[in-house]
Amino acid sequence: MAKEYRIFISHSWAYHTDLEALRNLLNSRGYFNVEFTESSKDVPINSTNSVYIKSQLKSKILSSDIVLAMAGIYASHSEWMIWELETARDYSIPIIGIIPRGQERISQEVYSRSKIDIRWNTEAIVDAIRTYSR
Repeated sequence: MAKEYRIFISHSWAYHTDLEALRNLLNSRGYFNVEFTESSKDVPINSTNSVYIKSQLKSKILSSDIVLAMAGIYASHSEWMIWELETARDYSIPIIGIIPRGQERISQEVYSRSKIDIRWNTEAIVDAIRTYSR
């Protein structure tokens, strides 16, 4: 049986379409099984208590094989994304930067923490996940 990869995608809620596009890209790849662990607008953590939110996100990150970080420049301005990446790094969860379609510049916050940064290409992303996941 093929391995199922538990993936946490660190993303900005303002760019929810990037998250959906990446999920669709990975879900449509044959012979590649994924389970997404992040929270999204579709399945949010219904709280305004940041300590509670962080505990829920930390649990999701720690249960993941890998963190994919949307590396658009907006990531450099998201305190939540930076916190998620620091949490992953603190617990040795590998991070792969995913460069959204059409992006020329990428976030230094993602770049400085990622094992590799991949342009928007299904096979390259899948290969990186297989190579770097724990």
